[in-house]
Amino acid sequence: MNSKQRVIKAIQHDAPDRIPVDFWAEKIIVARLMRHLQLREYEQLLAFLQIDTRYVEGAEYRGPELSIAQDGTWKDIWGVIRRPVFFDVNDPSKGQIQHVVVHPLAGAETVKDVENYPWPSADWYAYTIDEETRGMQDYAVVCGADRLNRTAQFKPAMYLRGIEQLLLDLTLNPKFVEALTERLTHYYLQYNDRIFRKADGKIDIFFMGDDFGTQEGLFLSKAMWRKFFMPGFKKFIEQAHSYGIRVMHHTCGSVVELIPEFIECGLDILQSLQPRAKGMDFKKIKSEYGNDIAFQGGIDIQDTMPFGSADAVKAEVKHAIETLGAGGGYILCTSHNLQADTPLENILAMYEAALEFGSYPLDI
Repeated sequence: MNSKQRVIKAIQHDAPDRIPVDFWAEKIIVARLMRHLQLREYEQLLAFLQIDTRYVEGAEYRGPELSIAQDGTWKDIWGVIRRPVFFDVNDPSKGQIQHVVVHPLAGAETVKDVENYPWPSADWYAYTIDEETRGMQDYAVVCGADRLNRTAQFKPAMYLRGIEQLLLDLTLNPKFVEALTERLTHYYLQYNDRIFRKADGKIDIFFMGDDFGTQEGLFLSKAMWRKFFMPGFKKFIEQAHSYGIRVMHHTCGSVVELIPEFIECGLDILQSLQPRAKGMDFKKIKSEYGNDIAFQGGIDIQDTMPFGSADAVKAEVKHAIETLGAGGGYILCTSHNLQADTPLENILAMYEAALEFGSYPLDI
């Protein structure tokens, strides 16, 4: 059984030969692992860890030049101004985040302001998915664009409007939110359709991401999610399904209340499963929803991976496999990208444990 077959069988809620595994990590972790293992190519690292997925972006930006100011701030495709913030100012190689410093729609007031805004176009890209997927026929190909242009509604609306203002808008200016999400949805439907058509069947999983949860609960009420974000969410899934592509959605936080809504929309795979977020009880989630949706993630990056022992990591992997992997329906991975504070010993222990405990039939 090759990796593609393994992943698809798991998504279909059937037991493959072993639990499929995925790999999410910051660039600094990738570099450290490759140095430690004396590897020269990223593909060699994926092969060493026996990763079953291969991620592609599907398009290259060829649009208007994204300006960079002397102070390092730059404007993205949405007109959002960002500044790179380094984890360690004395060592930029440890990584960075792109912090938002200007929300260009922060002062907008009306639907007309949304309509008149200079929105990005799907014409700004060269669609390279057929080139990117060469040689990947034995792996599960996951397409989700780059991180700052991943299909979403809530996060780009936050970037454009500002978090506090957007949350106020949900109650005080609902027509504005509807106009905003409509424009975001329109853009991504156009962009994704071009990728899917160009891929010609070479994509196995479409990957989108929007953080609907916090550590303690939802960012917004379930009723608000259904009103403002469910219509676009469902359209994204239906579009991918029309091309025979399964859909995986990433969301951090406590989102157990939205799992029935995700299933109603036809979502195939829920990604993150942040184990330390409130209410994310794997046993209950698998029992109640495991027949209707598959899961990816589940290994804690808040405490276990960065601060636990290798034995603690292996115990957590074993628990996730036993809880989420019974009967298929689970792809093992960390709940988010492995961060710079994660010991390499723990990363290697995680993937060793996946192979040690992940063969079907599971010993449970």
